[in-house]
Amino acid sequence: MKPQPEPSSREVLAGLVERVTYHNDGNGYCVLRIKARGHRELVTVVGHAAVISAGEWITALGEWVNDRTHGQQYRAKFLKTSEPTSLDGIEKYLGSGMIRGIGPVYAKKLVRAFGEKVFDTIEAEPERLREVTGIGPVRAYRIAAAWAEQKIVREIMVFLHSNGVGTARAVRIYKTYGADAVQVMTENPYRLARDIRGIGFKTADAIAMKLGIEKTAMIRIRAGISYALTEAMDEGHCGLPTDELVPLAEKLLEVPVELVRIALDLERTEGTVIADSVGETSCVFLAGLHRAERSIAERLIRLANGTLPWPWINPDKALPWVEERIGLTLAGSQMAAIRLALMSKALVMTGGPGVGKTTIVKGILRILAAKGARLLLCAPTGRAAKRMTEATGFEARTIHRLLEVDPKGGGFKRGEDNPLDCDLLVVDEASMVDVMLMQSLIKAAPDKSALLIVGDIDQLPSVGPGQVLADVISSGAVPVVRLTEVFRQAAQSRIIISAHRINHGVIPDLSLPGTDSDFYFVQADDLETVVQRIIELVKTRIPNRFGLDPIRDIQVLCPMNRGGVGARSLNIELQTALNPAGERKVERFGWTFAPGDKVMQIENDYDKEVYNGDIGYIDDVSFEDSELTASFDGRTVIYGFGELDTLVPAYAATIHKSQGSEYLAVVIPVMTQHYTMLQRNLLYTGVTRGKKLVVLVGQKKAVAIAVRNVSGRRRWSKLNEWLVSRTLSMPIR
Repeated sequence: MKPQPEPSSREVLAGLVERVTYHNDGNGYCVLRIKARGHRELVTVVGHAAVISAGEWITALGEWVNDRTHGQQYRAKFLKTSEPTSLDGIEKYLGSGMIRGIGPVYAKKLVRAFGEKVFDTIEAEPERLREVTGIGPVRAYRIAAAWAEQKIVREIMVFLHSNGVGTARAVRIYKTYGADAVQVMTENPYRLARDIRGIGFKTADAIAMKLGIEKTAMIRIRAGISYALTEAMDEGHCGLPTDELVPLAEKLLEVPVELVRIALDLERTEGTVIADSVGETSCVFLAGLHRAERSIAERLIRLANGTLPWPWINPDKALPWVEERIGLTLAGSQMAAIRLALMSKALVMTGGPGVGKTTIVKGILRILAAKGARLLLCAPTGRAAKRMTEATGFEARTIHRLLEVDPKGGGFKRGEDNPLDCDLLVVDEASMVDVMLMQSLIKAAPDKSALLIVGDIDQLPSVGPGQVLADVISSGAVPVVRLTEVFRQAAQSRIIISAHRINHGVIPDLSLPGTDSDFYFVQADDLETVVQRIIELVKTRIPNRFGLDPIRDIQVLCPMNRGGVGARSLNIELQTALNPAGERKVERFGWTFAPGDKVMQIENDYDKEVYNGDIGYIDDVSFEDSELTASFDGRTVIYGFGELDTLVPAYAATIHKSQGSEYLAVVIPVMTQHYTMLQRNLLYTGVTRGKKLVVLVGQKKAVAIAVRNVSGRRRWSKLNEWLVSRTLSMPIR
């Protein structure tokens, strides 16, 4: 063994990377096994490299150390990589999985066919790749495209790494800016925080500081103001009181308040933000959200005050006719709702579970369809749309599909210039629809059409900004049907009884029920016991007792993401218990993905047609193609390994993310450690997600806290005011 020099002496080491034992995408830290010059045995090198692959040649400057656990290793202070030149190195490099479409098998074939000129061939003559057996035009194109992308991605990664920033988002940066990525980041690094999910202001600020941008530079302060408003938007606000925003920006940026006010004036002058008031409070709004709320109000009032698109319908004849068709006797409240809907250009219908919303919608649709009215139904999520289709017998689509997403621009093909073709537009699960999506939907509704908005006002407001359903109802701008009567069949369900008790501020019955119940409470007073109980329930007790599939039929819903019984931690525990990963697994962005895993999409992807909150199942992980294949409602979707930051395991999810979905069985941890999130509408929303079974696990005290807490944080929005002012200014007909 080579004698160990004193730690202070530096030495240059050069050699071929045989294996990448470990590489952290976030900070570049790596552990490598190197075939080094002048060494018979493989050498362990630890250091930092933006990207590294087997087969590359490295030159390192560092020192030998004797690690107590791992023995002798070379600790590199500086590490430079270059493309390999030996045939062995080239084959290892190509077969390392860094280029989609090439795995070890094709790497061997390519090196055999083109030798040392293989890189030049891929770059300059990609059509020649088809000379290799098994490579057709599609694979040849994909290899060439992946090679070109890889080159740019590596440049971006090296740039980011040299500026002290983690590199896990490099593929996303490349996808956003293409070949201009380095130029964009150099000119205005703050664009990263605005344009790319996962890169916050602080990361962009760190790059800016490295690039020499002064702390007091206006570009920085203005970016900080936008960042503060964007953070507020993530909490559901459309704007913030000026008295909150200015000190927030001052603290974030650590600059004098006068500079913040100057930057705010510049932002206002350029129209990035808009100054307005909510009641007596002066506020600052992001311009896009301010415009969206005003646009919704104007459009809704115009729709509501138009002429009905269908001729007068006699309810005395229509109601008995529809009762016969749907095979149900309608209650007085349901008949009144249908009567109102048949003569309203815009109507809101709200109520909890078991109050007959679906029956009313079905009745309205059957009557209007018989009169030849053109109907369009939509909901915010794929699951909600599917449920609506099953319940009414009429096809429902997601709002995104209905509006026909334009993948290139990210907008919608349907709008004012290309409106939807319908006489009635029905929007279900409207509590979930945020300001931006409602603006797009209502703009696409033709002037002549009627609008029926259906939702449960007592559920959580939308994840996105605003509180559209609540504002429309409280404004009184359109007629509202409030359904409160729970029908006999529904009243036999303890889920529905419990949900209504929670909603009325009464603690549900947590005592042990009889054998045929659908609502249970399992006592567990500490974190370890809660986790253990949840795993037992999901893995064995519920499947054995109710015959349900632990992965596909049971959903754990958490009040929050963080903490020992948060969605993140429980996902790791449940994944280990229900689907332990075998050989075919990929680790990216802090998660492990393997065939059989339940996953959730966490941002809208218009190209793949998968949207935030959609749940799918992993079918395969291919290292040959560096791809993961998943199924969403029977449709196959392919992800490159670099795109996996848009997926998370979904054995557990937050209650917020579950809105609009329904599951056969729901398990909800309720602990006092969730104190900040224990609110009545949160617990109510979670309980109403369960179709056949709901199990609360935790402390009775925590359930009591949630039921009593109606203090849900106020959202700063102006839609209510816009609607009231537009209604008052309408001429009386």
